[in-house]
This record gives sequence, structure tokens and C-alpha cells, in this order.
Amino acid sequence: MVARKIIHDSVHGGIPVEEPFLSLLHRPEMQRLHGVKQLGLSYLVFPGANHTRFEHSLGVFHLARGMGRAIGLDEQEMSCLSAAALLHDICHPPFSHTLEEVMQVSSGKDHMQLASSIIGGDLESAAPSGSPFHHPKPLAEYLEEEGIDPRMVASIVADPGSAIDPSQGSLLDDGGQAFFGAPRYLNQIIHGPVDADQMDYLLRDAHYTGVAHGIIDRDRILNTITVHNGSLVVGKGGAAAVEGMMVARSLMYSSIYFHKTVRIAEMMMARAVECADPQTRTSLHTLTEAEILNRLMSQDGAPREITSRLLRRELYKKAHSLSGEDVEDDHLQSLLKLTEYRRRKDKEEEIADRAGLDPCRVILDVSSRASLLSMSRIGKTDVPILEDGRVRPMSRRSPLAKALQGRNIHDWALMVSCPSEDVEKVSRAARSVL
Repeated sequence: MVARKIIHDSVHGGIPVEEPFLSLLHRPEMQRLHGVKQLGLSYLVFPGANHTRFEHSLGVFHLARGMGRAIGLDEQEMSCLSAAALLHDICHPPFSHTLEEVMQVSSGKDHMQLASSIIGGDLESAAPSGSPFHHPKPLAEYLEEEGIDPRMVASIVADPGSAIDPSQGSLLDDGGQAFFGAPRYLNQIIHGPVDADQMDYLLRDAHYTGVAHGIIDRDRILNTITVHNGSLVVGKGGAAAVEGMMVARSLMYSSIYFHKTVRIAEMMMARAVECADPQTRTSLHTLTEAEILNRLMSQDGAPREITSRLLRRELYKKAHSLSGEDVEDDHLQSLLKLTEYRRRKDKEEEIADRAGLDPCRVILDVSSRASLLSMSRIGKTDVPILEDGRVRPMSRRSPLAKALQGRNIHDWALMVSCPSEDVEKVSRAARSVL
């Protein structure tokens, strides 16, 4: 008899988990996620936002399996999908997306690329020997012993944006290792226009922040999804539920994920890590938040000062900003250049030098490249709707969906922040430099 447990979840209720996924939950790569907040530093604005990546991964596992049953996956596909749903976030750095850019600059890979490399066997372990989260048996070896293809799991986890062709039989290359890609619909259950990942984070983040925007009709969506020509689509009976999800996602991004105060706190944490010694930036994907805070507090100067401010909630203040509506065509190219990490760091140093301050006391934040170009700010908006045997993007059948594609979730295109006592001189310097 296969071992099976019911795990009680605050969002989905009882979630049944059986072997080998019970043992997978106990792997140190998964247990580290208890120490990584789903919403990073959002708890400084939304006090209830203390839920973790572990809870989210369990919720994605539950919803992905529901989607798999709805489209009739076979046993092998369901096993690979279940493992991918649990493991897709194992390489998130402390405070989740807060340190993603710092980690990517340091390691050359984002959290999905790192996770794919570890799952597929390119990297032996998510944590080095000596870490409490090190495991002597690589994930790939564990999955193989359980009859689960680690290469297929890795291809499901991989960012589809970096895939050459995610269809069955294609080869994806990650870190020098190639592996056969999973069918499109498997990858789309984790990364698609209507996926288990976003359904869980919308519901979970709304629950813990107390913001009601994230409520979606998940049951209707699960009852109307299907596979058409190898891709995941939604039947016309689920169109209204999809519209609701798109509205929820748009409002959650503007009210929580890119809340101005949350964004300043996140940029402060990133700045503290940037100003720390190089060893602090290595292997971010193996650390918990307690570990990174201890490292920062043990270092004199900016790392300790900025971290202390965060712990006391003495956040930097806005010194200068530019709204999206104020961006003129002749300024657009200059702003687009600042979306590049190194150019942005150079401009921060220039502003700090003009203000007579240490560069660690000045933060320059810029909207994404897509936002500046007035493209879809949050992506995944063109949900394919199947009607009378034909697939049409949601934006072509719904004026609401089309409007959401052009909605800018930032109320700023550029923002400079600094300690409250430096606002006046940083404001002058930023206006001069920018």
C-alpha cells in the first residue's frame, strides 16, 4: 500500500500527498522554502503576508494535479508534472523575487534556470556540502530511482521563454546539458496563460494580505480547460472565469506586487546585498532569510545599516520620480537603457556622487522594459479560448481583456529613493543627472 497523508492547507483545505512525493517534500531543497517568504518584504505593508514558498509549492502541486486529471494525463505525465509542481521554486533566493536580479547577475541564471539545472542533473545539489540543506543524493538520482524522468521534470520547470521549441522531442539546452522537452501542455500547466502557479499565488496572496482582488473561479477554470493541437486552452464556457482571473491578476500586481512602499523595501534589501562582501552574493539560492539577515548584520557599513533600517521599518523615501504619463518619446530610449542592471548602477553612483553620498544610500528603480514600451505589463494575458473548433486569443473576443493588456500597473516609470535625511539633496542631484 502506498503511503499517503492529508496535509491541511489554509487555501485549498486538505491536500492528499502520496509517495514518492511525500519523501520529495522532505528533501532539504523543499524544506529550505519554509525560510523563504512568498511575498518577500510585503509584510512591512501587509502584516499578514508571512506565508512561504513551501506553502505555495504545495498549492501548485494540488492545482497542477487537478489540471492534469482534467485533461486526462497518463501516469507517467502525472508523476513528472507533480514533481515539477513541487520543485519549480526550489532555487528562489531569500525574500523571493526581491533578490532575483542580484542572484542572476551573480550566477548568470535566474531561479528557474538554476532549478532546471539541479533537477536535470547538471548541478549536483542546490546547497554545497556543509550547508544544512545539502543532500548527498542529487535530485536527479532520487527522481530516477522513483521512476520519474528528471529530464522531463526539468523541461517542465524550465522557463518557456528560453526554450527553442517546447514540443515533444525538442532539445532544451541548459548549462551545457541537453534534455528532451516535455509536451507543451505540461509546461503550460506551470508556466502558461492559465497555470497552476498563478492560480495559487493569486488566491494565496489575497488570503494572506487581506486584499480581495485575487479571488478567482478556479473550479470553473479546471472544468473548462482542455488540450487542442498539443497546447492548453480554455473552452468558451470558461471565458468569464478567465476574464475574472485576468482582472484579479492586474489588480494584485498594482496593489501588492508593485506597491510603491513594498518596492522601496525590496530595493533596500537588494542594495544591502549588493554592498555586502562577494561571498554573501554567492549561492543565494541555498540560503534562508534568517541566514542572509545574519550575514548582512555581521558586516560593518552599508549592509548592517540598511538591514537595521529594514528591521526597524525605517524605509527610504522617494526623492524623485517620473510617472508613466510623463514619459515623452525623446526620453524613452534613455529610460530603456536604465532597465539594464549595470547602466542603472552607474547612474546611481553618479547621483550619489553629485549629492556627496555613499552610493549605497541611493536607489534608482525603473519600470520593466515591457512597461516602458506600453506592452503587456504582466504577460500571460492572451489566453487561448476554444470555440467551435477554433482557437482565438481572449483579447480578440473580450474588450476587457484587450484593455488589460495595455494597463500599466506602475504609477511611476522611474523612482529614486534614499534615507529621509538625504531626500532634499538627492532630489536635486537626481533632477540634474536624470
